[in-house]
Amino acid sequence: MSGEFALRADLLELTPEALTALANAGFVKRAQKDVAAGLLPTLETGADGTVQAQFDDGVRTSLPPGRTLRDAQCSCPASGMCRHRVMLVLAYQARAASAKADAPAAAPEEASAEPDGAWSPAQFDDAVLAASLAPSVLEQANKLAAARPVVGVQAWRSASAPPVARLPMCSVRFFSRSSLVHARCDCKQGSGCAHVVIAVWAFRQAGALAPGSAEVMVEVQPNASANGDAGDAVPQPSSVMQGEAALALRAQVDALLLSLWLDGSSQPAMALAARFEAVRDQVRAQGWSWVDDALDELWQLLQAQQARSSRFEPLRLLRVLTELWARLQAAAHAGRPQQPGSARAALPASQILGIGVKGEVALDHLRLVSLGAELWSDESAEGASILFADPDTQNVTVLERHWSREGDAAAGGAAPNLMNRRVAGFPLRQLASGQVITKTATRRANGLVDITAGARQTGVLPLSPKSWDDLVAPLRQDSVAALVAHLREAQPDFVRPRQAASGSSAGASGQLHVAAFERMEVASCHWDAAAQVLHARLGQAAPEDSATDEAGTDGDDQCLHLALPHRAVSPGAVDALARTLAGEHGPLRAVAGTVHLQGDRAVMQPLALLTAQRAVVLQVEAAAPQPLGLQSDTEEAPALNALAGDTLELLSLWLRQGLRHQSGGALSRAQAQVLRLKQAGLGKSSTLLAAVLENMRSSQRPALVAQLAMLGLLMQGVAQSASA
Repeated sequence: MSGEFALRADLLELTPEALTALANAGFVKRAQKDVAAGLLPTLETGADGTVQAQFDDGVRTSLPPGRTLRDAQCSCPASGMCRHRVMLVLAYQARAASAKADAPAAAPEEASAEPDGAWSPAQFDDAVLAASLAPSVLEQANKLAAARPVVGVQAWRSASAPPVARLPMCSVRFFSRSSLVHARCDCKQGSGCAHVVIAVWAFRQAGALAPGSAEVMVEVQPNASANGDAGDAVPQPSSVMQGEAALALRAQVDALLLSLWLDGSSQPAMALAARFEAVRDQVRAQGWSWVDDALDELWQLLQAQQARSSRFEPLRLLRVLTELWARLQAAAHAGRPQQPGSARAALPASQILGIGVKGEVALDHLRLVSLGAELWSDESAEGASILFADPDTQNVTVLERHWSREGDAAAGGAAPNLMNRRVAGFPLRQLASGQVITKTATRRANGLVDITAGARQTGVLPLSPKSWDDLVAPLRQDSVAALVAHLREAQPDFVRPRQAASGSSAGASGQLHVAAFERMEVASCHWDAAAQVLHARLGQAAPEDSATDEAGTDGDDQCLHLALPHRAVSPGAVDALARTLAGEHGPLRAVAGTVHLQGDRAVMQPLALLTAQRAVVLQVEAAAPQPLGLQSDTEEAPALNALAGDTLELLSLWLRQGLRHQSGGALSRAQAQVLRLKQAGLGKSSTLLAAVLENMRSSQRPALVAQLAMLGLLMQGVAQSASA
């Protein structure tokens, strides 16, 4: 009996999580119930390893070696995946477990030979790739590798958390160490695609990875399968920034940024449109996708400012401008040797610039769980961004839609309520508060996802209090300390791949995270009427049987700080948050939003909350007034943090008005800021600001771009690291 089951070790390795990814959760849950009830089919294993299952209702299912579940043959009426295929695997595992229990104890050497523990897809050699995949797939993989894509590889963590490779356009999970056919890609093909080959090559180049180690970024090279060891695959110093065209393009970008600084973002967009398009054409020709994405966001912010849109936020404009300059600088230095003792691995210029990242990929069967929505409006249009998490791959995606008010007027009717606008055939409110299951989705590398309306191709279920339970770190953090540590270890924005979820339509900066720690309680909640912001602190209550710490658990380093500004486009959000924190819907279980560091504090702009009773998506909640306690937070800001904030406000004001248009009084106030920075011990920042003021009066204006960008980056760093 044991020899029979040894033929199909790949089936024994498929965990319930793997079967859910290869089939769907409904089939797996039903099959598990049947197994628990003893309703097993009759199994036969052929000499070639083919497993056949005969069910009581006459259905016969067959799964030969080297085939994944969707390639199995089944006589049931289902046109695609069915429960019988899942049942075949679970029944096979049940019989194997029974046979193992009945068999005599194995010798130590036999027991140790059974597959278990950590492993890497790097073990799949060229022979396995050739045997498992068609020659055309390998040829396509070589073409994809020619663009030198950057792939993040995540080592094996546990049987339920297998190795994962995150390509620019999709993710590949390896569910079996015995068979490559069970590798699951979330592209439309699902398995046996060129992305699987690229993922294997990436693991080879990454070398030995410790189980559970952090994600490693690898620049996959052409003909990677020929590189025997990881040392051969180390990227050579990048020359993408050294050619004449690249140097000329950097100069064009600097000139564009200088124009914005000198004349201000308030200048007519028409004066900048042709210049922006010319620069973006050159950027696309070089294949710098993340630079193009930053230029696109910069242009959208300029348009939003002209349209008086709620999407515009001055500090967001400043951040994008400084990131754009810093990204090009970081790419230019990417090929230089690392400093001795550097804790961070060298990043290839292709990753910083986004070379080889383009287009979009059609996705297979997909489940997306809403993490909240953000609304915007202006005089001529309105729109929404819905943020989703994929529980299978832990990827964050954003679905964007906008509607023209002019189109509604031309149609001769009043504009419908934004919540009733339809997306993929569903009302916006339902989609923003739901779990989407679809087969018609496409995704871009920056996380933008689109879902087309299709009969019986997309369904929406409401969010439940347990909808985020399948999310794991780093997306979901189980303590404030872990969240702060993760944010401190994160790479700067200007070297990371650009993600649509990293900056909200309302201008909030930070990373999207879910905070879900046990015994979550509200330590404080009040309304700052001057700033029009609702502030709250979430702490972790001590267990009932533990002694209470005299210092309490309300310290800033032990609390998650929530800050939700009032916005006219979502008038019910602040009251909805206040009611939820007051316990109207039961104890709080989790909160999702964009998080940034402010000194030692983690500050979140919340988007959605889960309580014991229901999900609350703040910006789509109906307005219902809630009494709020009044308090001002002005005195709570650390001195250095406030100083950095004042300097950033000064820079954003210059960026809007233009350096050419600053009055003598404005320059005198800036000179006073130079002195304040120096007295606070921020000598480099003080020197930079003084140099900016000097160059504004001289002919050395090209140096302004670098000086202003460096000053902005330094102030952002101080704002995140300064503590009381």
